[in-house]
This record gives sequence, C-alpha cells and structure tokens, in this order.
Amino acid sequence: MGSLETTLAKANSIMADRSVRINKRLIDSIKPTGKDRLIRDADLLGFGARVSALGLITYVFQYRFEGRQRRYKIGTHGSPWSPEMARLEAKRLIGLVAEGIDPQQTKFDERAELSVAELCDLYLAEGLLTRKESSISAARSDIEHHVKPLLGLRRVSSLSRADLEGLLRDVAAGKTAKTVKQGKRRLARVRGGKGAANSTLTTLSAALGFAVTRGLRANNPAIGIRKYPSKKIERFLSPAELARLGQVLASASSLGVESPFALAAIRILMLTGCRKNEILTLKRTHVDHYHRCLRLPDSKTGSKIVHLGMAAMRAIEAVPEVAGNPYLLPGKADGTHVTDLQACWERIRAAAELDDVRIHDLRHSFASVGAASGDSMLIIGALLGHSSPKTTARYTHLSDHPLKSAADRIADAIANFLDPDEVQPASAAEIRAQTSPSEHNLSLSPVLGSVIMAKWLDTRAAAARIGFTVGTMQTYRWMGTGPTFRKIGRRVVYAAEELDAWVAAQASAASESLAA
Repeated sequence: MGSLETTLAKANSIMADRSVRINKRLIDSIKPTGKDRLIRDADLLGFGARVSALGLITYVFQYRFEGRQRRYKIGTHGSPWSPEMARLEAKRLIGLVAEGIDPQQTKFDERAELSVAELCDLYLAEGLLTRKESSISAARSDIEHHVKPLLGLRRVSSLSRADLEGLLRDVAAGKTAKTVKQGKRRLARVRGGKGAANSTLTTLSAALGFAVTRGLRANNPAIGIRKYPSKKIERFLSPAELARLGQVLASASSLGVESPFALAAIRILMLTGCRKNEILTLKRTHVDHYHRCLRLPDSKTGSKIVHLGMAAMRAIEAVPEVAGNPYLLPGKADGTHVTDLQACWERIRAAAELDDVRIHDLRHSFASVGAASGDSMLIIGALLGHSSPKTTARYTHLSDHPLKSAADRIADAIANFLDPDEVQPASAAEIRAQTSPSEHNLSLSPVLGSVIMAKWLDTRAAAARIGFTVGTMQTYRWMGTGPTFRKIGRRVVYAAEELDAWVAAQASAASESLAA
C-alpha cells in the first residue's frame, strides 16, 4: 500500500520524475489535487494520462513528427476508453508515425471535411445555380426528407457503394416516412417508396458528382447502382372518352358548379398538349393572336413557341379577362393565377368515369391523337416542346400503320397457302368499324363544348320540365328506372334531350300497353 501512495505522490506533479505503468488500479486511485499533471507510462513510449485540476482523466499520445512535438488526444477515461483500450490505440498510433503519417494532422483534416449534409447544402447553393426553381425544389425535397435523415452526419469521403445501396433500400421501405407541417393548415406526407428512392439516389449522385468536380472526393460511388424498375404510365384517351369528358366539361360550365377558369385550363391543356404549369402561369401578353401561337419565355426546356390550332385559339379567346390581372387564368387573389387544378380535375374525371386519368395524361392524349392521325414524331416532338427525340418515341407505337399493313399482307398470304379455299372471317377491328362507326369518327370539338347542344338541368328544373316532383325524381334514381342522369361533383344533372326522349319512351310504352 505504501508503494502505491508513493507512486501517486510522484504522479501528482506536472511532469513526473519517473514513469509508471498506467493500469486500472492506478487510474481508479487518482484524486483531484487542483493542478494539472501528466502521468507517463513506463512500458509504452509516448503513452500517458493527463489529469485535470478537477480530476478528469484523458489518455494521450505524445510523439515527435518532422521535428515538432505533438500531443494526440486518444479519449476521456470511461467507456470505451479503459487503460488497456487506450494502450492499444497508442500502439496503433505509433505504427502510423512509423509509416510517416501524422495522426494529429489527419484528425484535423477529418474535422475540416464536409459532412454529407454540408455537401448537399453546398450543392443546392452552388451546384444548381443554372437550374430552374422547380428542379431545385425537387432536389431540396429529396435531400431534406431522405438524404439528411439517413446519411447527413456521415463524412463525404467515408461514403461507400454499400451505404448508397442501403439508402435506396431504406427509402423504398418507407423508413423516412413522416408528416411535415407546411404553413397554416397544410401538411405534407412523406411516404417514401421505390419512386422516391430512385429520385433520392439520383439527387445524391448529382451531389457526389459535384463533390468530385470540387476535389472533395476522388470518385462517385453512386455510379452503376441499379435502381428500382420505373413504372412508365402511358394513358391515352380514346375518342369515346374524349367525348364523355367534353360532355362533363360542358355540363359543369353551364351549371356553374366549377370555376370557369379551372374548366378553361383543362380545355386548353387538352387542345394544346402543354404542361400544366405552362398554362397556369400563362400571361395574356404571351398569346400571339396574329401568328396563332404562345410565346413562352420559360418552360421545362427553356423558352419556346407553342403553335395553336383554331380550336385552342377559340378556347383561349373565350376566357374572360380580369382587369388588372396579367394572367390568362386569374386566381382568387389580385395578381395571382390558378394554382390548384387537382381538386377540380378529380371531380370532373369522376363524373366522366375516368378515375385513372391524370392531368398530365391530357398531354399524352394530345400526342396520341397526332400520332394516330399520321403526324411524324418530329412534328409531334416540336408541338410538345420535347428537347430529345427519345421522349417523343413513346408515341411511335400509335403511328405504326405501315407495319400493321405489312403484317396483314404477310399473314393473309401465309393463310392463303395454308387454307386456300377457306373464307377468312372479318377481324375484330373491322367488326367494330362496321357496328360503331360513330365512335371512330368523333371530333375533338366536344372537348370545347361547342357541339354539345344539350341543355343541362338540375333535379328541380328537370322535375318541372316533365311534371314530376323532386321526390319522384329521387325515387326514380334510387330504383334505377328513371331518366339518365350524371353527377358533377355533388350535383345531379339531366340533359333536356334525354329527359324528353325518356318521357316519349314512357308514353309510347303506356300506349302499347293500353292497345294490348
């Protein structure tokens, strides 16, 4: 016991006269003396324990590098740093010094290195200077909602391919799903999923590419990582669906159940093939009436000219102007434009029984009608403002009439050799063309409502027209035996012509019953 007290007494000086072996027994026996002191280990050169005036013990490693005395802090006593763990770390540091590596400078360099969160912030501020605000907003969303929660604290140089593959899996599995409050009475739900995972990896890969150009990394570990297969949604409206949509637009307009500017936006989107924001942010000064085109100063692919058909021009000219508002489709507040088209569109598409159709599918439908009419992919791409022919190539299968004709000729020739005396039955397409020619000859003008001559009536007006009460009309609807009706939003409407036809049919049936 006396020898230990002697050792401790000698360790209480700032620099011990001689070294002692640092072990758990010695460390546990150290008491604060109000002075800083250093205890050197007798067995391992450079290893020691620094004791503060308050008794805090820190393991250190002292060494000389390129003529300079350096002191490296291993860690504070306590988990995980026990005397033996600190001794092992000191041995590792001795090996680095022997290899010509300065451990202290390496630590300083690591502290100065950017974290993934800091790199992403730098990428948003400087790497996307020439990008559009919508692109910056999308990248910021990926970074804030997915990258930072999962990898934000990691050092840029420490990221590996496995880390990024883990990010892809975690976002797809919904590990970053949350609900975020955005302003008053607004919530944003982050769900994750495979689509969000692919987008997040693309954004992080771009940020790492930016890091490579800035010399912050030697390579981009995201290159070559396989993403989840993307689901290409290609929905095109048929002529019959276009007619139904036109009827709903006309009825909603005549009854006043939807904003006229929202309905006009849908019509113009269908007749121009433009992107939603290109029409919603369209100003009246962008409309060139003389050359019949839109001169957009900005779009997804930069400034462009959109050539208009007469039907589209009439739809634009029919939109009433609001004094003092520069936009074609003014919003509720002064000087603003329509921003929320989704709510109106969901009610319109439900009434037209097109629940799977998105607003962007109207653009696809515009292109599909052009392709089916024989217009070249070059012309369609120019009308849509595509910057790459690959984007327009998705509509190629709609304009493959020469291929179908060749397939018919070859198949017929082979069939004649196989069964020369057999009469070939008509194809399903030929039968449809003979039995329902009206569907294939439909014009696009019903979309504008210009040829929808039906007078639309609500339940009260319809009941008055045919001499029923409102309750009787509701009973007929419940029984499913009354005149045809449609629902626009929450309102039930009837076409006057269909009401008159139903009354005539009922009267005819009654006459036949009496005659029998």
